[in-house]
Amino acid sequence: MKRILIVCMLGISSMISFGQTDNLVATDGITSVLHQSNIGRITFMDRNIPLEEYTEKDFLTSLELTAQSNLNIRVFMANSITNYMHPLAPELTADELNSKGNYQFSFYVDDTLIYKENIHPGCGLRKSITTTFRVPFTDTAGGDWWSIYLFERFKNNGGEKVLTNGKHKLTVEMRPYVKMNEEEAKIGKLIASGSLTLLIKKPKITAKQMAIQHIAKNSGFELSDSKLDKKKIEKLNSEILQNSFKAITSIVVIKDGKLLLEEYFNTAERTSLHDTRSVGKSFASILMGIAINDGFIKDENQVLSSFYDFKKFQNPSIQKEKVSLKDLLTMSSAFDGSDQNSDSPGNEENMYPTADWVKFALDLPMDSLKSNGKQWDYFTAGVVLLGDILDKSTPNGLEKYAEEKLFKPLEIKSYQWQYTPQKVVNTAGGLQMTSLGFAKIGQLYKNKGLWNNQQIIPAEWVSKTLTRQMPIPERENEFYGYLFWNKTYTVNDKNYETFYCAGNGGNKIFVFKDLPITIVITAKAYNKPYAHSQVDRMMEDYILPAILK
Repeated sequence: MKRILIVCMLGISSMISFGQTDNLVATDGITSVLHQSNIGRITFMDRNIPLEEYTEKDFLTSLELTAQSNLNIRVFMANSITNYMHPLAPELTADELNSKGNYQFSFYVDDTLIYKENIHPGCGLRKSITTTFRVPFTDTAGGDWWSIYLFERFKNNGGEKVLTNGKHKLTVEMRPYVKMNEEEAKIGKLIASGSLTLLIKKPKITAKQMAIQHIAKNSGFELSDSKLDKKKIEKLNSEILQNSFKAITSIVVIKDGKLLLEEYFNTAERTSLHDTRSVGKSFASILMGIAINDGFIKDENQVLSSFYDFKKFQNPSIQKEKVSLKDLLTMSSAFDGSDQNSDSPGNEENMYPTADWVKFALDLPMDSLKSNGKQWDYFTAGVVLLGDILDKSTPNGLEKYAEEKLFKPLEIKSYQWQYTPQKVVNTAGGLQMTSLGFAKIGQLYKNKGLWNNQQIIPAEWVSKTLTRQMPIPERENEFYGYLFWNKTYTVNDKNYETFYCAGNGGNKIFVFKDLPITIVITAKAYNKPYAHSQVDRMMEDYILPAILK
């Protein structure tokens, strides 16, 4: 069981709760005879049925849960969540309660608690007055609801493992909580609960389907004869085919510079170009190291005023002029830009609709709470600046430069860039390539920049890139290099440190520090909360144990 308090996705519907004796705020009250008859109950339905049309005949008692299921809940309560939080912290106002608390959801399977979460205070509207609400747990239309992500977290934190083939009783309980401080949350009495029989019919996977896939000729790598735990890989393949690990498209493992494993799923194949999103950011670091070595850029300590006339941009300041390339490479500039904060002026979602992404970035104000090079904050627009600087500084522009200095030496012929509105290759992400192409990039770093006796990237730059330059806030023992991430996996009580490229959907290129291993995983779980966590489980439970046998 895990307790998680996380920031909720946008696209929120009404969220509510139930009652107590002394109301702090007025509510909608009991809205219908159906409501009165089912106070304190979580009911289930297989589609969005409007409240005025909803009857007890629509209440589900059982459901076959598949990837195509639309499972919704409708909750009937005697009061609002604000009033039910009030006894937990009577000294707080309604606004203070709503900013500090919300619902706690508990998920049981066959009467065993599997997952519990205090949902973020921002989830749900009209919290002070609403007494009944509907939300989806699953949605084939691809809706963006906090409740869908909640149900996915339940499945990814134990639910998937216990929902084996057959019938299971799913029970959902709701309680109020108020977070008193960073360590303590007060939990109230049960608000509502409900149970549903789930019928699980996972597809039968044949031995042939789960078998390790044959590696065809002409991969660009020698074939490895290293041993691995085939049963582990077969079990992993089965989990992918059964959709327990979702939207995985490929797995490639290079050991001692040789191709050990090449697996494709969900219609992908060797020639498929994978959209790995922010994995493309790491290519800005690769090409910066090459350009510095070639003398087109002095070094990573050069500041932005060396490349731009800030009189032409808004919010000029000395601090902005002194942002260094290293600050952008390590995501530690003082720009008022954070992709982790939807309200940030420099959030990437504000950049994409503009006509000039470079101007967008350079027009931004500086954050008075930041200092250049002192704190990590994910900032996509800063990587766009790096791409623009490279494009202006290298002969014939960045696209030609990358082709001549990186892709040709590696014999990578199949790839596709995305472009900025100014038709410059987009270093923010979206570079598409085959899995074997990405594996060559990872192995290039494992080789300290050397490929076929040619030094493609200076070894010194590889060393700087694969150094823990900045700690990542709120992540234990995780760091950032030069547009590469860093973390440590634990397998059989041993730690294995890796630097890696990462992109939305669960796309990764892993380069292990003390193991002769490079691993590529591509996936299409874009914007899904489980995208990266499922890759971690694949690595720790299957791939690394199989290789380290």
